Amino acid sequence: MLPVPYFLLTFTLPAELRKIARRQQRLIYDLLFRTSAAATQQLAQDPRFIGGQIGLVGMLHTWTRDLRYHPHVHYLVPAGGLAADGSTWFPARKNFLLPVKALSRLFRGHLRRALHKTAGYAEVPARVWAQEWVVHCKPVGRGQTALKYLAPYIFRVALSNRRLVKLEHDRVTFRHKASQTGQTKFCTLPVEAFIHRFLQHVLPKGFVKVRYYGLFAPGFRQWLVALQQQLSLKPAELRLPADEDSPAQTTSPTSLVVNDVVQCPVCGRAMQVRPIIRPDARCPP
Repeated sequence: MLPVPYFLLTFTLPAELRKIARRQQRLIYDLLFRTSAAATQQLAQDPRFIGGQIGLVGMLHTWTRDLRYHPHVHYLVPAGGLAADGSTWFPARKNFLLPVKALSRLFRGHLRRALHKTAGYAEVPARVWAQEWVVHCKPVGRGQTALKYLAPYIFRVALSNRRLVKLEHDRVTFRHKASQTGQTKFCTLPVEAFIHRFLQHVLPKGFVKVRYYGLFAPGFRQWLVALQQQLSLKPAELRLPADEDSPAQTTSPTSLVVNDVVQCPVCGRAMQVRPIIRPDARCPP
């Protein structure tokens, strides 16, 4: 975890694509991961928003609380990115990471191009590519609470034993909480329907349901450690960029610079500190 605010990004697969996803889980789940991560990183590189490389920890989730089929991916994303020079951290604006409408359309385009290379593309209704897709983004503080929320998705199955209420007359009853109200509800299904709902959430053998992109990818591990150390420093301890007459900065992880002390009052972006120009003569009165 980086010592910065975090956002929770959620990409939901449209209902029209769930039929093919249920039949070709490995293919569609993999595309869901890769295209959503690529769209997010592409938009984050835009200097109007972040202007740097971000990090994403993604977790696949396929069920609703009543076990319906609803594939989507949650990403935990730090509020900021690393500049291309490897020495500057660009913090995101307060309570804003990326425009979700633009992100949803970019995600839709990436997935369409990737799916077009497969045989499954012909099965997708044309209207899917014209409708709005669902992408949700919300701030989650330092991310610890969001991690606790996502952790059960990794090791637990879609339904725990304690939620089973009874098996009576070949019908299974289990309880769940309504997502809108939080009230406890009960769902009763024939045994065959219950087994079908449960088994559709069993992932293909060996499928990786937690994936890391950007700053959290294995290739960035050394950079991430150095970035953690630099972001943990107090503002007074942060090293400033070298002036133009100084030797060029290296791009090694140890030379990371964080410029989040002063924000621009107009755009809200971090202002980069430049060398102070000292007067040659006496100061004006």
